[in-house]
Amino acid sequence: MVRGRISRLSVRDVRFPTSLGGHGSDAMHTDPDYSAAYVVLETDAEDGLKGYGITFTLGKGTEVVVCAVNALAHHVLYKDLRDIVGDFRGFYRQLTSDGQLRWIGPEKGVVHLATAAVLNAVWDLWAKQEGKPLWKLLVDVDPRTLLSCIDFRYITDVLTEEEAYEEHMLTHGYPAYTTSCAWLGYSDDTLKQLCAKALRDGWTRFKVKVGADLQDDIRRCRLIRNMIGPEKTLMMDANQRWDVPEAIEWMSKLAEFKPLWIEEPTSPDDILGHATISKALVPLGIGVATGEQCHNRVIFKQLLQVKALQFLQIDSCRLGSVNENLSVLLMAKKFEIPVCPHAGGVGLCELVQHLIIFDFISVSASLKNRMCEYVDHLHEHFRYPVIIKKASYMPPKDAGYSTEMKEESVKKHQYPDGEVWKKLLAGQED
Repeated sequence: MVRGRISRLSVRDVRFPTSLGGHGSDAMHTDPDYSAAYVVLETDAEDGLKGYGITFTLGKGTEVVVCAVNALAHHVLYKDLRDIVGDFRGFYRQLTSDGQLRWIGPEKGVVHLATAAVLNAVWDLWAKQEGKPLWKLLVDVDPRTLLSCIDFRYITDVLTEEEAYEEHMLTHGYPAYTTSCAWLGYSDDTLKQLCAKALRDGWTRFKVKVGADLQDDIRRCRLIRNMIGPEKTLMMDANQRWDVPEAIEWMSKLAEFKPLWIEEPTSPDDILGHATISKALVPLGIGVATGEQCHNRVIFKQLLQVKALQFLQIDSCRLGSVNENLSVLLMAKKFEIPVCPHAGGVGLCELVQHLIIFDFISVSASLKNRMCEYVDHLHEHFRYPVIIKKASYMPPKDAGYSTEMKEESVKKHQYPDGEVWKKLLAGQED
């Protein structure tokens, strides 16, 4: 039973100094500090339950997202939660169509990241009040109610509400792949050590970062392919580093290592560029994967329309929370493109596991060519961390969206006043 009125919204800037170990480094983002704008919603309900929401950032700029969350707060405060979920599409539009804030979007950039954080907190609160993990809430809710959460505006030329329907994993989990072995900033020794451990742990799907230097990419790809053998799956990720012709030429040189896909080969906004790359790589047996920096459902619609990708990568914090991700899952189903979500960062694995399990049970009903990214960083800071067994995500059992962080971790890593950052910043001054 949904209950209570939103009585308080707070947001904090939480940063982890991952750049010190080269964790998360790639060809474009060489020194990321994995961070989050962390939203907490409280209500006047007697149950005392809170909703927690995050959006992922890389350090600098998190304070800008925090400002955007505060700018959206008046759309949330003092609203009855029953009214919000009763007209979730209307509430979504209220956040994304603010007459003034929309100008610095619309439905993209900082404002959309802030929207995701707020909506993630709402979904977490709703699921907790129902006493269910989010994926179970999505599976159990009446299909018409679920569809009423989606804003179909701008995508009705490929999918209408009337077309969307429910198709109705608990033993073996959802297949995952690991990116943790081959960050671009890792030494060869570190790569070998982590790769060997991943093989011992049962991992069969690996992703390597590429794009900074071709000869170095060839050497590193050969190293990892030799370690994992020809039968294991290898993916590559350029993180938007190349122009279109450069991407085609570069990947032709890496084709000998038999990658399943090249991820983000060029600008995430270049839909036709992705289509050109996709067509050129077909003879090489290499697919194109993208989506982690797609602004909204409209970009995904166009990528699907022009056959610009073979693997679609949703992000639980880049799009407008569950609401917008649902529309993308349904479009991917219609176009018969497998969804292989982006994860990692701060809490992205915790969140996206709910979406992929729902997708399998209620939308795609398939695991063919499907897997979800897994990065083995920062899970210890969450109250309900993701569980991986035999290289697969196991469905979470705790109520909510798995977004709640440990308060001790939040206090220590809050920027700039947390214990961790006080020490680091003092050292920089010295």
